[in-house]
Amino acid sequence: MHKFTFPALIALPLSAKSSSATHQKPSIRTLFQRCLTALLLLLTAWCVAATLDPNTLQQQLVARFGPARVPLLKDWQQIVATAKPLADEAKLKRINDFFNQNVAFDDDINIWQQSDYWATPLETIGKGRGDCEDFAIAKYYTLRLAGMPVSKMRLIYVKAKLKTPTGMIQQAHMVLAYYATPNAEPQVLDNLDTTIRAASQRSDLQPVFSFNSEGIFAGVSGKEKASAGGTSRLSRWEDLMQRARADGFD
Repeated sequence: MHKFTFPALIALPLSAKSSSATHQKPSIRTLFQRCLTALLLLLTAWCVAATLDPNTLQQQLVARFGPARVPLLKDWQQIVATAKPLADEAKLKRINDFFNQNVAFDDDINIWQQSDYWATPLETIGKGRGDCEDFAIAKYYTLRLAGMPVSKMRLIYVKAKLKTPTGMIQQAHMVLAYYATPNAEPQVLDNLDTTIRAASQRSDLQPVFSFNSEGIFAGVSGKEKASAGGTSRLSRWEDLMQRARADGFD
């Protein structure tokens, strides 16, 4: 079983910075640019969240799945709102815990009467059940709504080593990975092991490839460039993104 391997994170020592730069005050123009950048980031996060009208979502949920999951939908909306101002680490934990604690694991055959179906976040909430892809996808979209940049997240297909009553088996699995920086070792959000752990601590997972809304990646390094062709070569992901947009998720 291969472990995740990643390039080391190289930090620039403070002593390497010039003393003149350390004590120089930023110019008015620099301060303005910083404020403008911060404002644009806030507006971007707001615009993403603004596409999801709470009343419209609830109406869709009730029309498709009945009223039983309305409380779960409202709890989810509250999680999104309260996670927005949090630092990344706290944001990850809150959203990872929400889905692991409130959505039951089940197979696609039982939920959708299909062998492999990728559910939108609204569908996962509406059913209150999901398989590994549904957990990872719901966390991905929820983190986006809470202001997490797409560039910091990848959905990763892995081979998971599982212990069963008849012995160890290996099966296809999906997790969500978070990258604090492109060079950083990713943190793994999973429904099998509900504690967020560094990838190097998950020797039970063998990565195959990764992807997000920006493209498909042959490996899992945060520095890796997406392959040509965007996400078109992963038809299930393309279909999922179209259905998610129809639900109101950008």
